[in-house]
Amino acid sequence: MCGIVGAVSGRDITPILIEGLKRLEYRGYDSCGVAVHQAGSLRRARSTSRVSELQALAAEDGIAAGTGIAHTRWATHGAPAVRNAHPHFSHGPNAQEQSAGRVALVHNGIIENHDELRAALQAKGYAFSSQTDTEVICHLVDSLYNGDLLEAVQQAVGHLKGAYAIAVFHRDEPQRVVGAREGSPLVLGVGEGGSETFLASDAMALAGVTDQICYLEEGDVVDLQLGRWWVTRRGANSAQGRFEQVAREVKTVHAHSGAAELGPYRHYMQKEIFEQPKAIADTLDTVDDVSDLRPELFGTQAAKVFQGIDRILILACGTSYYSGSTAKYWLESLAKIPTSVEIASEYRYRDSVPDPRTLVVTISQSGETADTLAALKHARSLGMPHSLTICNVGTSAMVRECELAYITRAGAEIGVASTKAFTTQLVGLFLLTLVLAKQRGHLTPTLEAQYLKELRHLPVAVQAVLALEPQVVAWSEAFARKENALFLGRGLHYPIALEGALKLKEISYIHAEAYPAGELKHGPLALVTAEMPVVTVAPNDALLEKLKSNLQEVRARGGELFVFADGDSHIESGEGLHVIRMPEHYGVLSPILHVVPLQLLAYHTACARGTDVDKPRNLAKSVTVE
Repeated sequence: MCGIVGAVSGRDITPILIEGLKRLEYRGYDSCGVAVHQAGSLRRARSTSRVSELQALAAEDGIAAGTGIAHTRWATHGAPAVRNAHPHFSHGPNAQEQSAGRVALVHNGIIENHDELRAALQAKGYAFSSQTDTEVICHLVDSLYNGDLLEAVQQAVGHLKGAYAIAVFHRDEPQRVVGAREGSPLVLGVGEGGSETFLASDAMALAGVTDQICYLEEGDVVDLQLGRWWVTRRGANSAQGRFEQVAREVKTVHAHSGAAELGPYRHYMQKEIFEQPKAIADTLDTVDDVSDLRPELFGTQAAKVFQGIDRILILACGTSYYSGSTAKYWLESLAKIPTSVEIASEYRYRDSVPDPRTLVVTISQSGETADTLAALKHARSLGMPHSLTICNVGTSAMVRECELAYITRAGAEIGVASTKAFTTQLVGLFLLTLVLAKQRGHLTPTLEAQYLKELRHLPVAVQAVLALEPQVVAWSEAFARKENALFLGRGLHYPIALEGALKLKEISYIHAEAYPAGELKHGPLALVTAEMPVVTVAPNDALLEKLKSNLQEVRARGGELFVFADGDSHIESGEGLHVIRMPEHYGVLSPILHVVPLQLLAYHTACARGTDVDKPRNLAKSVTVE
């Protein structure tokens, strides 16, 4: 989602700010901008196009300075338009828009009380030129400014309700940027020798500039000046809640150095689909034999924690929710532990029945998903202290918040539609299942060795599935002409059908729904016509014969079936029935294989329709607002 980059340096930092935005483009955005403190005044450029256009605008306008901030925006308040793009300026009360700005500010998050603050500021004479909640913060800082930007920001955050990460500078204080965070991520970067300082919403934005990173905590306000910095926060025991200086550790973080080369691929999504064998192999790198299947895979305290739990609660959103839904089948079938899966954005807004002997498992690619972080904190507030995250970013807020963690090794995922993060999440969740099953006495040595062998073979098996791409491309030509599709699956493949439908609608904009195949006759069958393709996941398992009956229901209504079947499932192609055979049957790990051709189908259908595959409309990669 929205990205922030800021800097204070003795050199021109405009190229650094622009390059930082480019590294954050994968998150998704609809406008961008940069502002600097130049020759005693504020200068900015903003665009509703790509960062490359912003770069051209900044160069054309001669924007260059040692202090500045930049932003990519994903619209929440106000349409994607230049006037709503960040950075925002405050010109002071009763000032004209064309007058020189006094305060420049960028913001990630959502301010819930912006209407109330807007009315109060308008009463003081502040004019608003945008529809955003961000401009409210900008004017608020200006209204509280009395010669010290740090004090003004410290006062301003006390008036804000909601989630925010901000970076702000003032016309009267060159070589100074102040940042603050609450509910949205923000990191500090320290340049070589401490001669320059940086702010960013993600350490990736600073890759190649510095690897000395400080992760700011909730409630932190950070002051960046030339060659020095410090962090403050409101003291719990200080008089009137005054801000006090606090220590924060600077760590060496080797962030991914920006967008990887596409190589022979058309899009990052295609590249990442084909990176799945390696991503899975890397994620399994620490598991060589059965002796490695132990609680310590998830943290030094895992054995003790696992002994004290009776059930599991999985919290996740989107694709991660579907990986959790698949894991529920594994955990209850193999580990015999009751498991519930909740959509994180819904969980904290309903009454639930907490159990202190619950392991709360969060799943997130970025580790910064706002809804999931909020749900985790809610679960903890209900008296469930034990938590574990399956996450792709070891330095993320989710990892820092959770008691235990398993870090997948998918590498940077640039495409908005998640692919390799999903399959590596499934690998991590299956390892959790095996460890819990083993600890609870439900995993025999024979089964343990068998499952480990199958896990180690997964990269080769996925590679064989990827070889089916030409057949999937042929199907995509037919799908590109459709506007609706149904996906069917049974048992632990129902979540895979859900994920397939999500992928198709995310990047091709075709309306798609998924159902358990047995539910067809309870309503969805009314939608089936020759114009409604029905995609079916058909592994050769105990539910195959039931699934075949469901397929006949579709054919009898003139529906057209597209079936991904195991090689020995005896489903043959015919009129209205198209079959792609999977290379092998993979038992309980079959979902990891069957999701791959669904990813390819969505990708090639989107290509045939000419959509922006890596940056689909209205979507963001890392959802850091509610």
